[in-house]
Order: sequence, then structure tokens, then C-alpha cells
Amino acid sequence: MNNHLLSDIAVDTWVQGGPVALNDLIGSVVLIEVFQVNCPGCFIYSLPRAIDLHERYQQQGLVVIGLATAFEDYDKNTLENLRKLVTTGEVIGETFKALNQHGLLSQGKLTWKIPFAVGMDRVVAETEPVTDERVLRYAREFLAEFDNLGDEQKKSVLQQVRHYLERKSMKAETFERFALQGTPSCILFDRKGQLKDVSFGRIDYKQAMVEHFLAEK
Repeated sequence: MNNHLLSDIAVDTWVQGGPVALNDLIGSVVLIEVFQVNCPGCFIYSLPRAIDLHERYQQQGLVVIGLATAFEDYDKNTLENLRKLVTTGEVIGETFKALNQHGLLSQGKLTWKIPFAVGMDRVVAETEPVTDERVLRYAREFLAEFDNLGDEQKKSVLQQVRHYLERKSMKAETFERFALQGTPSCILFDRKGQLKDVSFGRIDYKQAMVEHFLAEK
């Protein structure tokens, strides 16, 4: 894991509870809940879990921050849709479809509010050319075991990576800096502001991890 610090989280715009000076949070355990507005799993599993942790442990020194990012569907994962979500509870795209199907919306809106600070990752135009070197670097960064794969598997991975990079018109700074694999993801820092865990998907050990680092003085 890279020696990233809390200050490496790049927030372009705070839409709720900000601006938060991240360096002022040294002394607290900080959980950055990374989601996309157009990510059903983020709303069905991950954000409710983050809200639960916030409510249980905020008095003991846990600070939860929601960070919306965009690594795909750039027309949907926008600052405008994030603002709409935070202020009105309105969800869009695949999130709306999935939550509606599960009966988790009331009049087309969320039945709950995000109670902690929420910001938007810094998303900028992608200008780096897609070279063989960049494709290889990206494959190694996101797939730790890449060099151990057989030749055919390597070739297939490199083709997929090239295809992805050629379609990628934007880059999200925090998402790339922490080599996140998708959303929902969670980035956890200890009380010294040092990176302790980066995880992707539905993570059931978050609570034990949060309790562990809260216990450290």
C-alpha cells in the first residue's frame, strides 16, 4: 500500500458540510466512503453502512466523509447530480432503476439523508496519450498479479486496459491516486492521518477495523 496521507484526498467541491480542512482531522480516525451517483450498490449497501458507522462512532472520534467520484458514465456522475442527491434525495440512472425495483424509494427519492460531509472528487479532462507503456503501467497498478499471468492472459488484460483508456475522457484524481478498483470503495486513515486500508466492494469487516483504529491513542 502506498504511503498516502489524508491530505492526498482531492476534493474539488464540497456540496454538504464543508469545506473540510482535511489536515485538521488529524487526531480522528477518518473513513472516506467513495461512491458514484450512478452506482446502485453504493446506495443499497455501502452508504447505509457508512451512515451506521458514523452514527455509532462519531462520539468516539470517527469522521466519515462521502466522496463522489467518476470513472465512467461521466454524463451521469456529475456535480450537478450529486448536488441534487444531497439536497433533494433524488437519484438517477441505474441507481434509480435498482432502488425503485427493490422498493427502496419514496416518491422516487431516497428515504434517508447522508448525515456527514460530502464532496466531489477532482475530475479533470484526460490528456495523457494511450501508449504501450501507459497501458502496461495501468495494468500493473490495478492488477497486482499481472506479471505472474500467462502470455495469453497478459495479452487479454492489456487489450481490455487499452480499450478502457481509449474511451476514458476524464480522470478522477483521488480515484486514480489511491488506485481504486471501482465503487463503492473505502479509504481509512488512522488518528495520525496515515493510510491504513483501501477496500473495494461490500466490506463487512469495516466495523472491526474502525474499532481497532479508534482504540489506538
